[in-house]
Amino acid sequence: MKTSYKSESHSLPQRLLFVPLRDTIIFPYVVAPLFFSSEEALAVFNQIILEDGLIGCVGQRDPTLNDPQPKDFLTVGTVCKMVQLVKLPNKGAKVLVEGLSRVFLDNLTRESPYYKADIREVIESHERTSLSEILVQSIGTLFRTSLASGKPLSDEILKSLDNLDHPGRLADLMAVTLHLGIKDQQEILETVDPLDRLKKVFHHFSREIQASSSKPRSLYPSGREAGKFQRDPVSRPPLKGPRETPEDDPGLAEINELLGKIRTAGMPSKVQEVAFKELSRLERMNPISAEYTVSRTYLDYLVTIPWNKKTVDNLDLNRAQRVLNEDHYDLEKVKDRILEFLAVKKLKDPMKGPILCFVGPPGVGKTSLGRSIARALERKFIRISLGGVRDEAEIRGHRRTYVGALPGRIMQEIRRAESSNPVFMLDEVDKIGQDIRGDPAAALLEALDPEQNFSFTDHYLDVPFDLQHVLFITTANTLSPIPPALLDRMEVIHLPGYTEEEKGTIAFQFLIPRQKEENGLKEHPLAFTPDAVAKIVREYTREAGVRSLEKEIATVCRKVAKDVAMGQPSKREIDETAVEELLGPRKHFREVAQEKDRIGVATGLAWTENGGDILFIETSKMKGEKGLILTGSLGDVMKESAQAALSYIRANASSLNLSEHFHQEWDIHIHIPAGATPKDGPSAGIAIATAVLSLLKDQPVPHDVAMTGELTLSGRILPVGGIKEKLLAARRAGVKTVILPKKNEEHLADIPDDVKKEMTLVLVEDIREVWDLVLPPRN
Repeated sequence: MKTSYKSESHSLPQRLLFVPLRDTIIFPYVVAPLFFSSEEALAVFNQIILEDGLIGCVGQRDPTLNDPQPKDFLTVGTVCKMVQLVKLPNKGAKVLVEGLSRVFLDNLTRESPYYKADIREVIESHERTSLSEILVQSIGTLFRTSLASGKPLSDEILKSLDNLDHPGRLADLMAVTLHLGIKDQQEILETVDPLDRLKKVFHHFSREIQASSSKPRSLYPSGREAGKFQRDPVSRPPLKGPRETPEDDPGLAEINELLGKIRTAGMPSKVQEVAFKELSRLERMNPISAEYTVSRTYLDYLVTIPWNKKTVDNLDLNRAQRVLNEDHYDLEKVKDRILEFLAVKKLKDPMKGPILCFVGPPGVGKTSLGRSIARALERKFIRISLGGVRDEAEIRGHRRTYVGALPGRIMQEIRRAESSNPVFMLDEVDKIGQDIRGDPAAALLEALDPEQNFSFTDHYLDVPFDLQHVLFITTANTLSPIPPALLDRMEVIHLPGYTEEEKGTIAFQFLIPRQKEENGLKEHPLAFTPDAVAKIVREYTREAGVRSLEKEIATVCRKVAKDVAMGQPSKREIDETAVEELLGPRKHFREVAQEKDRIGVATGLAWTENGGDILFIETSKMKGEKGLILTGSLGDVMKESAQAALSYIRANASSLNLSEHFHQEWDIHIHIPAGATPKDGPSAGIAIATAVLSLLKDQPVPHDVAMTGELTLSGRILPVGGIKEKLLAARRAGVKTVILPKKNEEHLADIPDDVKKEMTLVLVEDIREVWDLVLPPRN
């Protein structure tokens, strides 16, 4: 039986751009890299890859010619498909091409920067006979066995050998793998007949086998050892000195360049040993294999990490104090902690970097404080946001077995900062998520432990890195979502909200000058009056920080800037009238000041991650089935507080001059407005009890009295948190009297004197003291 071999036909254009090849020949169905150094060439390849991606490659008859003419090229070339274009660090480019088909070149003309020619595709056809099949199988088996015993072959080539039965393709593959000169490769490329081409290649193959047989056997493992030699990079001595390479060999030049970088990177000895082994492994890989790119990228990360590069700390404490005061108003505790760190470092160096955690409501300056610390220390500043991070690999990286693996964010940012002792801010640590991809908070345990982070190991790099010199700062709005094990590793510093006076000072010192500059009004004589800033604070913002305040000031500046840009008369002074004109009607009202005394309504104080707030606890009674109804999106703890309050009143009904059977006649409904906002915690206990007693005694509670404290079944009042934030919220709302637990007395030391002067603070230990004040007995 006789059949025929016939090569695949491709849809090719009639005329194509060709690049000259001096030191290599591209064969069909073979992938090979090409290296170019000019920017013009890079522009051409970028354009080609955006179009059809086809390019021609043709060899020179004389490789020594620098400026060949059309007559100096072969008449047979290869049409290639551009697979990949990589821009190299030395401003050159590596183009990965795959040969598609042999073509004859006609009418070759110069067209900058390369050449163009008419092409005719070579359609290979040969009659298949039993003899040709035996010849292909025999040569393929001998070829694979002999080459595998003499030097390692890539998996791609071995797989191709197993599937090849076409004599022409087998010949092309052998021509690429053997050590042939340019002239021999040109001759094989120009041989159109597949069997003739295979015979020529086999002739060169036989000569190479004879030459290799004269080499010492120990240089080339054979049999089972050959496979081990290919897989195990340790089998070869590690590369620690530059190879003697021709100047025009970009692949080996790249190896030597990496070798030099490894030597000068300042790696620890164990890490350097890992790098040398990886480089030796890289040297034996085929540059077109996917594993080569993975290994090359890994070495790039190793040599660019700042193993021993540090910035020198400025230990001038007076300067640091001046910088911190320039950037932030108040925050004395935080500033003192930074000065303590500098003082200890000045007396004892090296020292372990502390792990600080700034906790406070939004807009109080947590993130900007980190930048000021870096400026005071003259260190590099890094900030990453952890909000919504759910993948552990974001922190510790992916293992290199995964496609597209990268180091974690910690090592990526340190590499980008080019310093091993930056100020590293992990923002929003309380917003970390968790799902099936792991627990990112758990991945932070090693990095944020001064006793462990001297050998932090990223999964991608798989070598230890010393994080002891890094000053880690984390920020959070609240501590409750942070896992206890992680919180235990951090030194918590609370940043409370600002008073109205503090906000006014911050506005004049920081916010107004910054917004004038950002809106092009630096030279404009725009000025704000103190009353105008106070009006913005009271009527247009409701926050613990100053972020909304800055937004409103920015709005005023933008409107003035618009008038200046349009050549219209612009305001020079912003007073209370101008504020209302520019910002519109007031957005917030002083809630308590607008209220009146009502039966069954008490004012409570709450703490949220946005600062303090007031709560109106409303109650109502109706004929029913002796039930307790709770509404307002209450959490379990707040529901239990309501049940405890009602139980205390029922247990002490006679002493409170109530009917002992009131609970058998009425349903009690307790509601806390803003029902869409979740509420929880025990601090509303005394307010709930007071509202219920007011309802049952038909006696109103003074609207300008607010209270906070946890109530027990025995009537005792337990301490609660967030005292400063709650008092600031009460002041914003117009509260005149605040009832607090006696055990919170020590927290009043942090309250500004002007706040204490404006309000009456009453400290109580028992709920009866509260009722004596707000629900006194009637005469």
